[in-house]
Amino acid sequence: MEDASQQELAEEPEEIIQLKKVLQQALGEVSIAQSRASVMIYDDANKKWIPAGGSSGISRVHIYHHQVNSTFRVVGRKQNDHQVVINCAILKGLKYNQATPTFHQWRDARQVYGLNFGSKEDADVFATAMLSALEALSQQGSGPRPPSQTSAVTPASSSQPYQVYQNPQQIQGQYQNVNGPSIEEEERIRWGQDDQAISPYP
Repeated sequence: MEDASQQELAEEPEEIIQLKKVLQQALGEVSIAQSRASVMIYDDANKKWIPAGGSSGISRVHIYHHQVNSTFRVVGRKQNDHQVVINCAILKGLKYNQATPTFHQWRDARQVYGLNFGSKEDADVFATAMLSALEALSQQGSGPRPPSQTSAVTPASSSQPYQVYQNPQQIQGQYQNVNGPSIEEEERIRWGQDDQAISPYP
């Protein structure tokens, strides 16, 4: 455990960590979960996942809760250079898809995001906080909603089949998902037979 703590301190100076905490609290935001994951976005033109920010690397990904406005967002920074690779609002009605135990995805009005977690534990921590945030938003009478034209997902009752994006298992290097689905699961996901899958089109 000490080695992990020392590594974390080496990644980001303690003064910066404390300053961020103070600023976030002053702004009314607190981190309700954090996990380590490779952050990806789906390149629809080339039908493949690409690393967010242009280069591969593990990021520390937080879910922040703004306590005054009762809003949530996902923010991730690369561990090696602290580049922000994701800063995305969690909106009421967002569909969070746990495609595999260690690869989760969702979409907003602009793009599809994917998180390839290093472990099932990291994935579970993040998913629990995400689902809790979505539950809190669903309880709000007039919470923020995703734009209906560009970020709608196909409802379960629709006759249109679901589609899941290419599994990150096919991506080289650290994006290879060693804990990915079996061949049968992968085929089921790829061919849109998973009722939890995200439809890429409204």
